[in-house]
Amino acid sequence: MKSFLKIFLASLLALITFSVILFAISMGIVAGLASSEKTPIAPRSVLVLDLNTSFAEQQVEDPIAQLSGSENSVIPGVYDLVRIIRRAAADSSIKALYVKANGNPNGYANSEEIRNAILEFRKKKKTVIAFGEYIPQKAYFVANAANKVYVHPKGGLEWAGISAQLPFVKGTLEKLSIQPQIFYAGKFKSATEPLREYKMTDANRIQTSEMLNDIYSRILVVTSEARQVDTATLHQLANTFAIRTAGDALTQNLVDGLKYDDEVKDEFRKVLKLGKDEKISFVSVARYGQSIAYRREGSGSDRIAVIYAQGDIVTGKGSEGEIGADTYRTLINKARTDKAVKAIVFRINSGGGSSLASETIWRELSLARKEKPVVVSFGDVAASGGYYIACGADSIFAQPNTITGSIGVFGIVFNLQQFMNQKLGVTFDGVKTGPMADMGNAFRPLTPAEGAIIQQEIDSVYIDFKSRVAAARNMNMDYVDSIAQGRVWTGNKALELGLVDRIGNFDDAIACAARMAQITEYRLKEFPEYKPLIEKLLGQQQETMRAKAIREELGAEGYKIYQQTRYFRKSLNQAQTRIPFDIIID
Repeated sequence: MKSFLKIFLASLLALITFSVILFAISMGIVAGLASSEKTPIAPRSVLVLDLNTSFAEQQVEDPIAQLSGSENSVIPGVYDLVRIIRRAAADSSIKALYVKANGNPNGYANSEEIRNAILEFRKKKKTVIAFGEYIPQKAYFVANAANKVYVHPKGGLEWAGISAQLPFVKGTLEKLSIQPQIFYAGKFKSATEPLREYKMTDANRIQTSEMLNDIYSRILVVTSEARQVDTATLHQLANTFAIRTAGDALTQNLVDGLKYDDEVKDEFRKVLKLGKDEKISFVSVARYGQSIAYRREGSGSDRIAVIYAQGDIVTGKGSEGEIGADTYRTLINKARTDKAVKAIVFRINSGGGSSLASETIWRELSLARKEKPVVVSFGDVAASGGYYIACGADSIFAQPNTITGSIGVFGIVFNLQQFMNQKLGVTFDGVKTGPMADMGNAFRPLTPAEGAIIQQEIDSVYIDFKSRVAAARNMNMDYVDSIAQGRVWTGNKALELGLVDRIGNFDDAIACAARMAQITEYRLKEFPEYKPLIEKLLGQQQETMRAKAIREELGAEGYKIYQQTRYFRKSLNQAQTRIPFDIIID
């Protein structure tokens, strides 16, 4: 009886504790929902776009911040942002757009999406003012689409051209006595270079230089159009590092004036016709997005499915920020079998990953294409596995600066024998039923026979990859091989080579899908579907907080390297269709 009472009381206490926690969460959700009710936008408001925000392909939400009703709890996705700005352009309550240009962590392709949205806003005869204390070059690429660009008098503007850097860890591995056993197909397939070289190979240097020059040319062209300064002069200003102060930027017509924050606000008061002491109603894009039903645009019963795919391509379901083969096979199948869905737009922002997972997703898209139009839109990067899953679409859209191609394969098997023995004093021994029963064992080197088997597998996957491209793009294998070899291209070059069909944005891809499906009245159905707040709070917060803590500790670039290292650790012994360690382009 005593034992029974102990168990009963412990169970009762656990039940009460759980009920209290659940009640507290429920009350928090109710309070959060109440505080986040749509609030009206004041007349003569200014929409605020902070470029120093990382916009993912799909909306990112912070469940904890949502409970407190914080307007920063939701960061719109790239296409969300485009739609929000479009709605603001047609909203009589929004009179101007304020672009804060103190940074821009987004890639050049998605930056072009944002830039185009700003230009569309201007077409409604509404004012756009950009301001930054110090405007980095990537932020300026977007900001110079404004009517007026201002910089802090003691600040500055970066104008020096762009560069790319790759971290090389071969020396580190040697110090640790770790041997990466590397196999690859494609002379430009440089994803493994950081592990096997001390610096860039000649082939990688050539492809990276050409890619950078293509991106730089685009920067020069759009800046020339915006600022009425010829490209030769802009190039010379960068080469001579002539823009060293805010005054230099003004003298060379890269900005319209040198102003402090209060003076910029006075400029908005003139636009809004407000008195000197009247308060300006600034509305963030996040708050404005929550006040309007921009996802309900369109009419009719027909739907176009939009499937967002961002991150590394992995087998299984994948975690947040990854493209899990099982998850996306299910999503595509849902869109394919939904009779209301007349076409599919697949949005890719991925440098690739597992070749097997890429094949799985490619197969499901191929099945979908037999029943309804499939159009692909590329974001910042759609390379290697990202291109693999896209190549079979009816039409492919890319931005001029999208990084794409990289048709090649690699695999890595780490040998940790010397590290474990010499550094840690650990040795291994065992028995096996055959000479290759433990092939891929990380604690001994591969034999020549095992190495030959792995290389054959890599070559086989490479042939499959090229075959998929050749069949889908109506090319012969020799031509595909000549533009493959793991080489990366920009969207503009990919169009010339026939790897993509159009230079265009997300809207262009959706319009193409509608034309192919022969529909004029439709709404979008977006995948992955948004999860309820309680599910996010209970299921995702731990991973989100962990990632946030690591990001804060390592910084943006350190976190990228951490993610890449983690990815390689998870992907050992799998053939990979992936671009190099994410190239740091500034």
